[in-house]
Amino acid sequence: MTNSVNPTVLKNNQDNIKKGIIMSKEIDIQVSSGNIFADLGMPNADEMLMKAELVRQINQIITQRKLNQLQAAEVLGIDQPKVSALMRGKLTGFSTERLFRFLNALGCDVQIVVKPKLKSPAIPGISVVTI
Repeated sequence: MTNSVNPTVLKNNQDNIKKGIIMSKEIDIQVSSGNIFADLGMPNADEMLMKAELVRQINQIITQRKLNQLQAAEVLGIDQPKVSALMRGKLTGFSTERLFRFLNALGCDVQIVVKPKLKSPAIPGISVVTI
């Protein structure tokens, strides 16, 4: 079985795109819980969200300091391929404790605050706050 495209429909769609008119199908929209990992049903979603935020902070500091990957590797005490993985958001192989040490090496203090849980179940139980 072959798929065929109606040339008239294709031409109309191309014309609409050129005019800035975007034709789309209806899509279902779900409101996020605030944790994409939980929304995707991934295990350890709170931990993954926290690690992703820590990596974002590390990347932001490296970028602000205009360090290349070799310079960042030297500061963090790891090799360049691991810095590359970190910069691309690859979380495997990086424990939370290790990410804390990277932030320390970049001149940041890491503070862990324990407080009563908020009543809203939509708010994750673990979060990273930048001061």
